[in-house]
Amino acid sequence: MHLPTFLLTALVAPLVAGHPGHDHAKELGTRLEFLANNKNDLSHCAEKMRTRGLFAANAQRRSELAETILKKRGLEARAISDSHKSTASYTAQTELSTIFAGNSSCVLSPEQIEGPYYVSGERIRQDVTEDQDGVPLAVDIQVVDMDTCEPIPGAYLEIWHCNATGVYGGVVASGNGVGDQDKANLNNTWLRGVQKTDAHGAVQFHTIFPGHYIGRTTHIHVAVHLKAEPQANGTLLDTTAAHVGQMYFDQDLIAAVEKQAPYTANKQALTTNSQDFLLTAAGQTSDPVMEYVVLGKGVEDGLLAWLGFGVNTTLAREMSAAATIYESGGVANPNAEYYNV
Repeated sequence: MHLPTFLLTALVAPLVAGHPGHDHAKELGTRLEFLANNKNDLSHCAEKMRTRGLFAANAQRRSELAETILKKRGLEARAISDSHKSTASYTAQTELSTIFAGNSSCVLSPEQIEGPYYVSGERIRQDVTEDQDGVPLAVDIQVVDMDTCEPIPGAYLEIWHCNATGVYGGVVASGNGVGDQDKANLNNTWLRGVQKTDAHGAVQFHTIFPGHYIGRTTHIHVAVHLKAEPQANGTLLDTTAAHVGQMYFDQDLIAAVEKQAPYTANKQALTTNSQDFLLTAAGQTSDPVMEYVVLGKGVEDGLLAWLGFGVNTTLAREMSAAATIYESGGVANPNAEYYNV
């Protein structure tokens, strides 16, 4: 699949402000190449996954996660709100068959490049929050082999996202917070982490709901490393990925979170889902928007979100890291994209 140069330029122009120096044309090209060479949904996996008991296991896993969180906060299970993605009546017990059916809920995340703020060497851990304030968010992510429809156990799944005011930890660059004025940010590891998928190809993270920054809608980056070996200190330095993508949220949910502190302190212009070309393009062939429930009366009480997506296990490519974090601190990559402004 190929787009004329003039059309490619027109499509990515609105995103240039999102990551100064970031090659959006390259990202769009990567996405189009992926879509041209892969199935566009996972509906063919539904029956096999149901027969193997994966839907039931998924529902139980999410339910147990919700109950654990509510118990820690002294709330009853019935405190789960009926808030949810879109208009469907989903709860934490809803089967993931809604995700893998042959409709708009099908999930096969198109490939994207990792963006200019990826940092290698992050810790293997479940809770990536550290000292960051924001709406508590628990995420349940499952990866499935897009060809065999089998879950992928033993893979290392990595997430990273900005904080409530739109800043990524671990990177000092123009366009990221105050840039060079905060050189200590190079050593920050918050809102970044890695976990190994279980027998059902799933991981769970505890974090906060991401904030926003100019040019992009609210999102979480995700990468899947299939043959990685962790370091002795509990970190992962592997930069070879079988999948790199992004997970998104309903606009109504984003709006509700943005009314809470400290998100209200974020003065950057808000880009909505409908204004974000990457999400709009992804939505034509998949549904990378996370299902969710509110764990309480309002978003300030916390959220549980989940998503499953397909991975091409034959794919392996190198990710470009803006920096690498070692025990002694962060080291910037002088050849990273954001230096090529």
